[in-house]
Amino acid sequence: MTKIDSLRRFLLPCISTPTNPTTVSTTSTGASKKRLSTSLRDDIDVQDSASSSASSSEATSAVDYSISAVTVPQRPSKTMVIGTIFGRRKGHVWFCVQHDRLSVKPILLLELSIATSQLVHEMGSGLVRVALECPTRPELKSCLLRSVPVWTMFCNGRKLGFAVRRSANEETRMMLKRLESMTVGAGVLPSGSGLGGSDESDTDEVMYMRANYEHVVGSSDSESFHLINPDANSAQELSIFLLRTSS
Repeated sequence: MTKIDSLRRFLLPCISTPTNPTTVSTTSTGASKKRLSTSLRDDIDVQDSASSSASSSEATSAVDYSISAVTVPQRPSKTMVIGTIFGRRKGHVWFCVQHDRLSVKPILLLELSIATSQLVHEMGSGLVRVALECPTRPELKSCLLRSVPVWTMFCNGRKLGFAVRRSANEETRMMLKRLESMTVGAGVLPSGSGLGGSDESDTDEVMYMRANYEHVVGSSDSESFHLINPDANSAQELSIFLLRTSS
C-alpha cells in the first residue's frame, strides 16, 4: 500500500495539466488580438510573461505581420492647389496649377487643344471630364507624370487632339501676378494679356476661371485634379486626369 501511494505521488504531477501557464498564454494572446483589432497602424509589441514559450511568441509575431501587411493598403495622397483655366475667346484653353495664389511659377502649365467656346459649352452640361493619356514608352516610363511633354486629350469620352506641357514665360507670370489676390472667381481680362507662345491675336480678351482643386496622386502613373465648387447647390463638376497607359 505504501508503494502505491508513493507511485501516485510521483505520477500525478506528471499526468495532470498545469493551469497557470495556459491561463497566462491565453491572456497574452487575447491581449495581442485586441490591440491588433483596435489599430493595425500601431506598432505590434506582444509582451509575453515569463511562463510563455518562445515558439508561441514567434507564431503570434508571424500572424500579426501577415495581417498588417495584407489589411493596410497604400493610400493615395491628397493636397489642395490653386487651378486656373483660361483662354482667349477665339482661342483655346490653358490649365495652370499653383501651390498657392502667390506663386507665379506654376507646378503644371498645359496648353489644351479644346477651344474656349467649346469648353464653356461642355461646362454648361454640368459634367466635364478631361483625360490626358500618354503611352508607357521606355523614354517616359521613369519620368514624373507631370513632366510628360505631350498628351492625347479626351473630353467627356471624345478625342480632341493633344495637350502640350509649357513653361511659363514672362507674359504668363504677369497674368498670374494680376490674379494673385483672387483664390476663387471667374471673369475677363482686357486685351493685351499674353498667354505665352499662343498664335492668337493679343487684342482678344482672356476669359478665366480660378478655383481650389483637390490634387490626388494615386500612383506614379495616375494623378488627377478635381475642382472644389464653392456653390454647394451647383451640379457643375470638373476633373482633369493624367494617366500613363500600358498601350
